[in-house]
Amino acid sequence: MRFTLLLSGCLWLVLLSIDGHADEDVKANITRGLQSLLPDMKITAITPSPVQNIYQVMMGPDIVYMTGDGRYLLKGDLLDLQDRRNLSEEGRSVARLDILKNIPERDLIEFAPEKTEHAIYVFTDVDCSYCQRLHRDVPELNKNGVAVRYLAFPRAGIDSKAYRDMVAVWCAGDRHQALTDAKNGKPVAYRQCDNPVKQQYQIGQSLGIRGTPAIFLENGTELPGYMSPEKLVSLIRG
Repeated sequence: MRFTLLLSGCLWLVLLSIDGHADEDVKANITRGLQSLLPDMKITAITPSPVQNIYQVMMGPDIVYMTGDGRYLLKGDLLDLQDRRNLSEEGRSVARLDILKNIPERDLIEFAPEKTEHAIYVFTDVDCSYCQRLHRDVPELNKNGVAVRYLAFPRAGIDSKAYRDMVAVWCAGDRHQALTDAKNGKPVAYRQCDNPVKQQYQIGQSLGIRGTPAIFLENGTELPGYMSPEKLVSLIRG
């Protein structure tokens, strides 16, 4: 479980609300029980699950289940075998979408078609070969009405060359061209400015990203890495 949620203060203001569907005693019991184990953890929602006296507890995009008295904690996915649904993944998708939708548009590098029908969020690294391959697919995705919204995720961390390269991209006068150049192995003049690269890297960590490209659909669903534009468009359109 990823208990370290490194979201910025503005995002926490959006997320920090405990759902009113669980009664106050239950919320108090669960909060007390969980914080006795993880005192710094921030609970973002407590809602009843379909199982009697079992509650879904969300901490950003992380989910656990607890009994109403706050004594027992269950870790794992809750599956509805009758309807063939992963209820936990549905909850995580909603939480991921809340996070992604509250990232300011000015902090994204978006490659959009003339008429956007769908959009994907892509955490990218300029040194990642599959990220470079996906970037070459952007014109085909745009042709199919799909906007690509890039966020920075230098896999080697914030002390790496990739991090400095991505700062240079986000600080460039023409960020679209700078990102394309960087992904094609061309040097981008280093600049410093007030930039979101570190914050986006931390958001990616909170979402559990381990590799790139990390692709998220408009409903918060996470896709398993690179795929061909044909397959990606098919998944987007459902």
